[in-house]
Amino acid sequence: MSEWLTGILIPFLGTSLGAAMVFVLKNEISFTLRRILTGFAAGVMTAASFWSLLQPALESSAGLGRLAFLPASAGFLAGIGFLLLLDVITPHLHMDRSTEEGPHTTLKRTTKLILAVTLHNIPEGMAVGVVYAGWRAGEAGITSAGALALAVGIAIQNFPEGAIVSMPLRAEGMPKMRTFLYGVLSGAVEPAAAVLTMLAAAAVVPVMPYFLAFAAGAMIYVVVEELIPEMSEGAHSNAGTIAFAFGFVVMMILDTTLG
Repeated sequence: MSEWLTGILIPFLGTSLGAAMVFVLKNEISFTLRRILTGFAAGVMTAASFWSLLQPALESSAGLGRLAFLPASAGFLAGIGFLLLLDVITPHLHMDRSTEEGPHTTLKRTTKLILAVTLHNIPEGMAVGVVYAGWRAGEAGITSAGALALAVGIAIQNFPEGAIVSMPLRAEGMPKMRTFLYGVLSGAVEPAAAVLTMLAAAAVVPVMPYFLAFAAGAMIYVVVEELIPEMSEGAHSNAGTIAFAFGFVVMMILDTTLG
């Protein structure tokens, strides 16, 4: 199996293993544990957005001199806008299972929960895809080990995300096997998004910095729009904040040591 294909499948494996926790855990994940896992995921995604995406985007644009920030800035804002659009047009239900967003539909609550997680996974797949596209194109600042570090980092935070998704579905009364399959399917969007992003980025290599920053913006949107509010929900949110710090440091270590 080629190196890039292995890389884009690693995050999907993390989600699938997390979804399999429905066979191990008897009850729904506690509020405190869910907040810790969400904070950790937010920390990983924030660190990955900078070291794996924005930094290479800035390095690739160094030839522009003082205007080197333009591709990264434009791509970042475009990524934010893209996820904002998806958020507006897609009916979904946040993990607190009380806040519905998007257009009003008659979809089931479980379907809206799955759609919410699917929205999360799109930018993560895009991030892995664009980094591997940059590596294959010989883009400055992107190495094979760095791309692998990003894939592993996202897989680490996908494991708790997979569990966070499967357990609420189980609590809604869905059978364990179906819950597991839906959790796996919600993660299947990641390799799909990665392949599509790789194809698009490879076709227009000169604008690779825009693609890198676009993926960063999409990931940061998820962090700010959903993960941080969830990890800070309620009183005594220190656990989520500490988990965020650990997630950030773990991804920073992976990227700086392997990249």
